[in-house]
Amino acid sequence: MISEKTFASRSGSGSINTGIRIPGKHNRKHSGIFILLFGFLLLAVMGAIVAGSYSITPGDAVFILKTKLLGGDESLLPKLQTVILWNIRLPRILLAVFTGMAFSVSGTVYQACFRNPLADPYILGVSAGASFGAALGIMFPAYFPSVRLTAFVCALGSVALSWGFARTRGRVPGTSLVISGMVVASLFSALVSLLKYIAPDSQLREITFWMMGGLYFASWQDLAVTVPVVLLTLGCTAALAWKLNVLSLGDHEARTLGVNPGGYRLLFITMATLSASLCVSQTGIIPWVGLMMPHGARLLFGADNSRVIPGSALLGALFMLGCDTLARTLTEAEIPIGIVTSIAGAPFLVYLLRTKGQAVYE
Repeated sequence: MISEKTFASRSGSGSINTGIRIPGKHNRKHSGIFILLFGFLLLAVMGAIVAGSYSITPGDAVFILKTKLLGGDESLLPKLQTVILWNIRLPRILLAVFTGMAFSVSGTVYQACFRNPLADPYILGVSAGASFGAALGIMFPAYFPSVRLTAFVCALGSVALSWGFARTRGRVPGTSLVISGMVVASLFSALVSLLKYIAPDSQLREITFWMMGGLYFASWQDLAVTVPVVLLTLGCTAALAWKLNVLSLGDHEARTLGVNPGGYRLLFITMATLSASLCVSQTGIIPWVGLMMPHGARLLFGADNSRVIPGSALLGALFMLGCDTLARTLTEAEIPIGIVTSIAGAPFLVYLLRTKGQAVYE
């Protein structure tokens, strides 16, 4: 058995630093950071509500939200502002928040399960599978009437293929799973390239536009599906955070501590993949969120996943909402959000490399 002292020692000096448990009392500093992040998120939501090509004053926004949420005489509401805020902006804002949470927490799970600081929700072929499904739906609508459903099914299918290819003698080694994910992603990427090659110009533009990512068509129906799944997977992951900490130590240590690494890895990957695949099918490919936000959370909260998971969820929601607000307000023609997240992601990775260096990546 590993003693608490040894466990703490390995936790504090783990070379990969992907969410290993650090015993100790809850730090008031972390509580303050959580409150601060939540406050920033509320401010970002209010800013996103009033920002846009059509101006809505804060007073009108509060009046509309109060009437819609608490009940009131809707005949008094300004019609155009109400339609823009309630039917267009608010669903989009909420989808950005919950999608950011899903990508960030999924990235945290993948980095801990694979003990790989460069893992993200797309490591097992989710993005490539979803892109292939979306391309099928766009090019063959008679056979695949729902682009989002086809993208979701193909995203899950790519992960299932990765798992199946990596499974040997009843076990799925983490390294083999990552390699099989790369193989499956390459396969689906080739299929997407083939479809783009034979696609007419109009469909080619639509496929390319989808792959750049965006929340243009967010609706309350999308939220009715996305929000419960994201909240359920987030709650379950947070409740099992200590198991994720143990998995970060390695399979041998996990078994020594009484944790079945294969079973829990499958559970965590399933939950992360489900939420990430659903969000990708709704928004298209949005890079960097699942890679950056877990590292940002560790910089603020340390390596304990019981704090990293909610921290990365808040950071992801804030980052995604900020990028989406910029994407739709910087220019008259909306910029795909994937471009904005990529521009923001590159400097962050450079900063992480220069400030953390070997402590994070070796």
